[in-house]
Amino acid sequence: MKKFFAVLMTLTLALALLAGCGSTTEESGETEPAETEAAEPAETTEAEETASDFDPDTAILVVSFGTSYNESRDATIGATEAAIQAGFPQYEVRRAFTSQIIIDKLAERDGLEIDNVTQALDRAAADGIKNLIVQPTHLMNGFEYTDLADELATYEDTFDQIVLGEPLLTSDEDFEAVIAAITSDTSSYDDGQTAIVFMGHGTEADSNGVYAKMQEMITADGFDNYYIGTVEATPSLDDIISALDGKGYTRVVLEPLMVVAGDHANNDMAGDEDDSWKSILTGEGYEVECILEGLGQKPAIQEIYADHVKAAVDQLA
Repeated sequence: MKKFFAVLMTLTLALALLAGCGSTTEESGETEPAETEAAEPAETTEAEETASDFDPDTAILVVSFGTSYNESRDATIGATEAAIQAGFPQYEVRRAFTSQIIIDKLAERDGLEIDNVTQALDRAAADGIKNLIVQPTHLMNGFEYTDLADELATYEDTFDQIVLGEPLLTSDEDFEAVIAAITSDTSSYDDGQTAIVFMGHGTEADSNGVYAKMQEMITADGFDNYYIGTVEATPSLDDIISALDGKGYTRVVLEPLMVVAGDHANNDMAGDEDDSWKSILTGEGYEVECILEGLGQKPAIQEIYADHVKAAVDQLA
């Protein structure tokens, strides 16, 4: 009998121990809740920490024409914006494009949403920005730059201050810096038998004179084998061909004198169509090589834009 009671007590104790354990529901895989320590607060992400470090009153809006060539956009506009952000870590750098056609194309094709200038200005105002530095990546003070300045003027009462930075080619120092950048990057081609030709966009505005000035200055600096042309104005490709004639060149290297290597660079300059610069110059008997790199890829060019941002920041009261 004693042995029976001992076995019974052992079974009773075992059942009690089992009852004390959390039971499981096999079908759902859930377990009864157990007492746990209080959860630690969620850590702030790096992006949130960076955002919180920005001056809430001041921002930099980088305005570009835009491009639908994604790789070139990242390597030029994106790299320029990154260089400006690195130079001014206290301010948030924002983006706007002026080409609504490109904005719509990127939204439809890639699901990429980019503000136009009006949207970017309205967004900055809604976010409580008081001081706005607007830095265009335009090459010159042409029609687009004037249009941007006119639109900013309509927002003067919206912000405490709006300061518009200068385009790439403004001062003589800018011209010399750009010349140094493009000749340094192409110096290996300058062998006396190769013409290095840069294709600009061109404009009907008076500012088209920057191309002739660039040609005068680059020649005056001793770079006799460098030529500046435009796809939609003067100097034209015909002017370039006349300038090359009789110089003994056997090869021509083409590179865009544009911030991005977009449609003009890929098609008008380097395309396989009969009317591209590459095809026409090949027909003239030259060996042609194309460099599909926008000016915005060059750190020296990014530095010029950053310097223009600094000049604009210095104008803040």
